[in-house]
Amino acid sequence: MGFDHIYQDCFSDVFHYLCGLTGDHHLAEELTQETFFKALKALDQYDGRKDIRAWLFTIGRNTFYSHCRKRGRAVSWEELRETPSEVSISDELMDREQAFLIHQFLHTMAEPYKEVFTLRVFGELPYDRIAALFGKTPSWARVTYYRAKEKIVAYLKEVDQHDPDL
Repeated sequence: MGFDHIYQDCFSDVFHYLCGLTGDHHLAEELTQETFFKALKALDQYDGRKDIRAWLFTIGRNTFYSHCRKRGRAVSWEELRETPSEVSISDELMDREQAFLIHQFLHTMAEPYKEVFTLRVFGELPYDRIAALFGKTPSWARVTYYRAKEKIVAYLKEVDQHDPDL
C-alpha cells in the first residue's frame, strides 16, 4: 500500500482524533499534517502487525504532546468534548486538580486500557472502529474501555481518601 493511499484512507480519522485532543480544528489540521510528515519519514519502522491507524494515532498523540510542551502548556482533559458514554467521567474532568490526576494516572495505565480510553474519549471513535484497530471485537473494546474507566474512578476514590480536599 502506497503512502498516498494511506494518507487518503486515514487522514479523516487522524484529523478527528486530533480534533478531540485539541478542541481546535485549525490546530488539529496542522498537527495532522505534521503527523503524516513524521509517518512518511518513519514508514520503514511500521511493522504492519496492527492497523496502520493505531500507529498513526500514536504519532499524532505524541505530536500533540510535543506541541503542548513547546508551548509550555500542560495537556488538559478539560478540553475534551463531552459525549454521552463519558458523562460520568466528564463530571470528574471539570475540576482542574482532578483533571491533572486523571491525566497523570492515564500516563501510567497499562496498554491496551490507555490506548482504548484515549481513542474513545479523545478520538471519539466508536467501539467498532477501536476494535478494528486492535483486530478485536466491539465487545472487547467496550469491556476494555469500561475497565479503563473503572481503574480511573478507583484511583480517584483512593486519592480522595488520602486527600479529602480534592
